[in-house]
Amino acid sequence: MEGNYQRISMLGEGTYATVYKGRSPKGEIVALKEIVLNPEEGAPSTAIREISLMKELDHENVLKLLDVVHTETKLMLVFEYMDNDLKRYMDSVGNHGALPPQTIKVLMFQMLKGIKYCHDMRVLHRDLKPQNLLINSHNQLKLGDFGLARAVGIPVNTFSNEVVTLWYRAPDVLLGSRSYTNTIDIWSAGCIMAEMFTGRPLFAGSSNDDQLIKIFRIMGTPSEATWPGVSRMSNWKTNFPPYPPQRLEQVLPQMDVFAIDLLKKLLVYDPNMRWEASRCLTHPYFQELWQPAPQHSLQLPTHLQEQQMHQLHLQQQQQQQQQQYMRLQMQQQQQQQLQHPQLQQQQHPHQQQLHPGLNHPQAHSMPPHHGQSNWPQ
Repeated sequence: MEGNYQRISMLGEGTYATVYKGRSPKGEIVALKEIVLNPEEGAPSTAIREISLMKELDHENVLKLLDVVHTETKLMLVFEYMDNDLKRYMDSVGNHGALPPQTIKVLMFQMLKGIKYCHDMRVLHRDLKPQNLLINSHNQLKLGDFGLARAVGIPVNTFSNEVVTLWYRAPDVLLGSRSYTNTIDIWSAGCIMAEMFTGRPLFAGSSNDDQLIKIFRIMGTPSEATWPGVSRMSNWKTNFPPYPPQRLEQVLPQMDVFAIDLLKKLLVYDPNMRWEASRCLTHPYFQELWQPAPQHSLQLPTHLQEQQMHQLHLQQQQQQQQQQYMRLQMQQQQQQQLQHPQLQQQQHPHQQQLHPGLNHPQAHSMPPHHGQSNWPQ
């Protein structure tokens, strides 16, 4: 076989590529993504883009491209081997797909670290979904499939709005925006977070318009008051049904107050108001995962030890104050909603179900136009 790489078994098959579990010349287990070349068209643009970007990326939460083998008839990308993708992991480990809260927290932290690194490197992934998040036997998560990724230049480029699998596509992209930023990946991360808690997609639309309606039913139909400029987008329709926003605490009762608060920072209509990955990593939801201060083996003088203890005490006080503030904020929101329950009924007497998308007939299958492969297509 090309490059002395040996196939072991097939992992997945897509429109442009077939992925195999393989063995390298050194005997290491790898993933082989084989792309059959069209003699007239050459290598697909997605493969060229994936190679050029992944050669520049090197992070513990981004899949590593190890080698590229190019022949007249075939292009083979060699990746480090990962045991599962998040979708299969949820199906095999979860309770009807839903994962334990602590597992979700660890996976979300890793995903956001990978996203932050890509954004720091000025790379937009543009196709985050459970099938493109890979997990190894050590429960280490890595971002994979950069076939739709793009490097961001200055000035801001105009991008295609035919990106991201439908269920994870941001509303600004669905409404026709072509000048999106890295927050396109943040919306997808929010959808994935909710899905890990329920085992089912949060917004499982069957078309562009149906996807928007699925989002509006839960998040509320946006307006110029809640999202300035929304009515000027190319796909905006004046006859969109006026759904009121539902309380995410009721839609997703599995999530604690900190998880819900983080989700609200991710699923924001106005892309300029969504939190970036770097800020998300500082959210109190991840407090127990923050790295502790390094311990030095050398014995410090007493006055320096006292300074360190004082700084640690101040940090702990600050964290406690932050937690208390967020709890008060949640309580105030709940009190306001309890005091004025009739307002939502007046706005929309025919209230929708808490989560109409959860029982959607397509809720357990992926959109047909992106295939079912567990590896990059």
